[in-house]
Amino acid sequence: MNDYTKSKAIYQQSCEVLPGGVNSPVRSFRVVKHQPMIVERGVGDQLYDVDGNRFIDFCCGWGSLIHGHAHPTIVEAAQKRIAMGSSFGITTEIELKLAKKIIEDIPSIEMIRFVSSGTEATMTALRVARGYTGRKTIVKFSGHYHGHADCLLVQAGSGVFNLTSTSTSAGIPDGVIRHTISLPFNAIDTVKNFLNNPEYSNDIAAVILEPVGGNMGVVPGDPEFLMMLREETHKIGAVLIFDEVKCGYRMPQKTAQKMYGITPDLTCLAKVIGGGFPAAAFGGKKEIMQVLAPLGQVYQAGTLSGNPVAMTAGLVALELLDKPGTYEELQRKVDVIVKPVREYIERHDINACIQNRGAMFNLFFGKKSVKNKDDASQLDTQKFSECFAYLFSKGIYVSPSPYESWFVSTVHTQEHLEQARDVLLSYLKL
Repeated sequence: MNDYTKSKAIYQQSCEVLPGGVNSPVRSFRVVKHQPMIVERGVGDQLYDVDGNRFIDFCCGWGSLIHGHAHPTIVEAAQKRIAMGSSFGITTEIELKLAKKIIEDIPSIEMIRFVSSGTEATMTALRVARGYTGRKTIVKFSGHYHGHADCLLVQAGSGVFNLTSTSTSAGIPDGVIRHTISLPFNAIDTVKNFLNNPEYSNDIAAVILEPVGGNMGVVPGDPEFLMMLREETHKIGAVLIFDEVKCGYRMPQKTAQKMYGITPDLTCLAKVIGGGFPAAAFGGKKEIMQVLAPLGQVYQAGTLSGNPVAMTAGLVALELLDKPGTYEELQRKVDVIVKPVREYIERHDINACIQNRGAMFNLFFGKKSVKNKDDASQLDTQKFSECFAYLFSKGIYVSPSPYESWFVSTVHTQEHLEQARDVLLSYLKL
């Protein structure tokens, strides 16, 4: 039986000075009804809490740590950069190098701006789309989470999945979200009809989506649905924005847009591109990006945008992914867990499913398939909580929510993958 004495004490003290004892809601573990983890350190594919308990990590910093914890090459580069100064609020050459690398990797991006979080990236991309088109309405999809900007917390996923049915947060006036429309994901006819409705189409500035959903679990977009969005947004003059904050650099061809063969107008990135440090970006067609200040009239600024330490770590992380066979090996690692678990579920007709794309996967209870928020809202969350507690007790750490993705890194060992597989199968056999 693991001991969590020190973790409990630290959490109780944290609750006195931090709302809920945390600085991001899902860290409280309330959804899974479990004592929150208090981490001390991470090495490779493992986490150690303050009580000395060891966990094989499949949360990976919510997808940020594609090379695991404290990767030696990234650590060395970041330390060298810190020794030269950690922040200036002035342009550095490393920003240019990372920009060129991302533009080389993602052809739809001709010009890019770095920010510090995924929320900043999506929020500003929408402001740019409105400035470029001169329109107001934003279309998003129920269950997709694009950060906590006011106008995007409508029928959102992630930690706000089960909050209010209109705005998914208190404190947001109706007037702020009156120009945000949330539609069902993967519903071709419904969405196409809306986009072609002249009552709305002439005022749609942008359609934003996760091409591979990661915030109601791993829910990929149907290829036909995504192609329809590309065609219809082009037809009505709206900006198509792919939020690849989670799936960016985790798909078989690095991005979902390459995997699907669809070119968005703007792309939002975060997670992997910071190499474990706070970094995000949005970019796309030059003619759209040039509406940004100081060239245009759309304003955005940030003291820590393009932070040299984050840019350095991010560049090294992306360069490590260029090693031949990296993405094939990531897929093989995912398959070590996903294939036998899926086969067991199907063979024993268990009311569950395991879904995956690239280096992202997760286990759903209560549904044989999840394609949208309606499906996700019917999940057996109690069963997930029981599964989470079982995995946790066996030293396996997954994202503490039934609506979040699990991740594999380049440093997960065969032994640990097989151990996680066997623990998952043992739970299903209970």
